[in-house]
Amino acid sequence: MSKQRDFVLRTIEERGVKFVRLWFTDVAGALKSVALAPAEVEGAFSEGIGFDGSAIEGLTRAYESDLLAVPDPSTFQILPWRGESEPTGRMFCDIRTPNGEPAVSDPRNVLKRTLAQAADMGFSFYTHPEIEFYLLKSKELGPEGPIPVDRAGYFDNVPGGTAHDFRRESVNMLEELGISVEFSHHEAGPGQNEIDLRYADALATADNIMTFRSVVKEVAIAQGVHATFMPKPLAGHPGSGMHTHVSLFEGEENAFYDPSAKYHMSVTARRFVAGVLRHAPELTAVTNQYVNSYKRLWGGDEAPSFVSWGHNNRSALVRVPMYKPGKGGAARVEYRGMDSAVNPYLGFSVLLAAGLKGIQEEYELPPEAENNVWALSDGERRAMGFDPLPQSLEHALAVMERSELVAETLGEQVFAYLIRDSRREVDEYRSQVTPFELNSMLDTI
Repeated sequence: MSKQRDFVLRTIEERGVKFVRLWFTDVAGALKSVALAPAEVEGAFSEGIGFDGSAIEGLTRAYESDLLAVPDPSTFQILPWRGESEPTGRMFCDIRTPNGEPAVSDPRNVLKRTLAQAADMGFSFYTHPEIEFYLLKSKELGPEGPIPVDRAGYFDNVPGGTAHDFRRESVNMLEELGISVEFSHHEAGPGQNEIDLRYADALATADNIMTFRSVVKEVAIAQGVHATFMPKPLAGHPGSGMHTHVSLFEGEENAFYDPSAKYHMSVTARRFVAGVLRHAPELTAVTNQYVNSYKRLWGGDEAPSFVSWGHNNRSALVRVPMYKPGKGGAARVEYRGMDSAVNPYLGFSVLLAAGLKGIQEEYELPPEAENNVWALSDGERRAMGFDPLPQSLEHALAVMERSELVAETLGEQVFAYLIRDSRREVDEYRSQVTPFELNSMLDTI
């Protein structure tokens, strides 16, 4: 038995753990869970836990429904919100077929496959997400929609305020789970907050994001408020993005860093960014997977709407942060398009695949955006080659459907499911009669 498995079994016994939750994520990005008695954990390590995959969104088809959830012992943690009366652990799982093969539709496996491609090229992939979300007084809607817990703004200090206490409790809980936090603060929208996770390899980050969402939801319930990662819950206020800083390493060396290059961007970094920019419209249905996502992208408030890059330019889709002297290992680029509702396993997969494509095909980086991209006219943006991102989920699906890169990265089954499920959402959304239409037309037409 491996040392990690041994550690898990020993910890379960020593801490008196009553239940162990096995977690995995469906294709849509929802967290799934099954609870085991401690006596069953050793068997789960060797044989997995069988379940009906056809009952889980996108995992498998009805005629091949048997799947196994195999826990990854390296992800074991005690869940702090369960308390000491009934200590509960959790582990993320890899989904396998009955013959032991990785399930092609497992989002965690999709990311593992893409990371293996990077490893074949000599790279490891690191990510650092800035996760935004809203705190609301409840799920109930007021006359004007959701009711935020405060009216504070960017970096505001609200002594004794709900958000201040909420962030402190959330950060403490994340740290108990071994998830390092870099920053936390109030964001620009009323009731909007941001917590930034410290950089880690992409698989660990994706697991951490799924845990992060659970922590935020649990703390919200405990404090009598409601937390939402909906991309744009409040009209007229900023949406919730997940700006993600990324870097490639070759061994211990940051492959994005060149001390002699402009902005210290290596050739590898420039080609990676070129790949992300060229394929960004194809990725958008993955990184922004809901109809509401496009209210954020095209609703103003600093969301990136056009394919562009710039040095320290927050209006660009890809930003190259200012270099910190003496910290070549921290060289990175920031992708600002992703929203907080993304399935992180799939979002990181397509982002990495696009960057690797740029490196493999030696894409040339286009001219940078030196001005505020939002302030330019449509004609100016066209002249500069700053093409728009898709303006709706329907448009994004039409672009993604033609993408060989996304199809190859996700695999046939995940790719087909995302298109089918997203089209269903588009159809349901299209059939709605909205308050806007009723308010503006019912009395006048």
